[in-house]
Amino acid sequence: MRRLLPLFAGFACAAATIAPAAAYEIDPLTRQPIVAAEGVVPQATAIPREIVPFEGRYKAGTIVVSTTERRLYYVLGDGTAIRYGVGVGRPGFDWSGTKTVVNKREWPDWTPPAQMLRRRPDLPRHMKGGPENPLGARAMYIGGTLYRIHGSNEPDTIGQAVSSGCIRMLNDDVVDLYDRVKVGTRVVVQR
Repeated sequence: MRRLLPLFAGFACAAATIAPAAAYEIDPLTRQPIVAAEGVVPQATAIPREIVPFEGRYKAGTIVVSTTERRLYYVLGDGTAIRYGVGVGRPGFDWSGTKTVVNKREWPDWTPPAQMLRRRPDLPRHMKGGPENPLGARAMYIGGTLYRIHGSNEPDTIGQAVSSGCIRMLNDDVVDLYDRVKVGTRVVVQR
């Protein structure tokens, strides 16, 4: 499947730079770098998930995405939040607003929307869920949009503005967030 990565690079929600296969090993479940080979460091620097001070008017359980910071905050309600690194929409595909999570899926299938297929007719029309799927390990569907908060099979895109509007996360992080979030959770996307 690695030979297909250049063909599929950038689908789902973005274009990405793929590191050479020899640079590091990928965990087949999470699709994250696990071992640097011969002292070579992966292209992307991991953005650690951490609990941070958080001031704001948001109640516990709210998701706040700062597209300029390229961070997602899950508000804990005690003056703190869990901060995750995310990939966000590239110029022309960035957005803001308040929505809710309307659906959740583990290892979701992916069907590119018609708008994406018009831009990229080379994309598959449907892809079963799994480690090679661009939606990664989990997806939370944002109501009233075509967007999702989802994992990624391209960990190097986290911390970048490269998607078609979706909020991308490392698979380990999206699993952590998915377990905390319920359908109906408020999602605030800020520029």
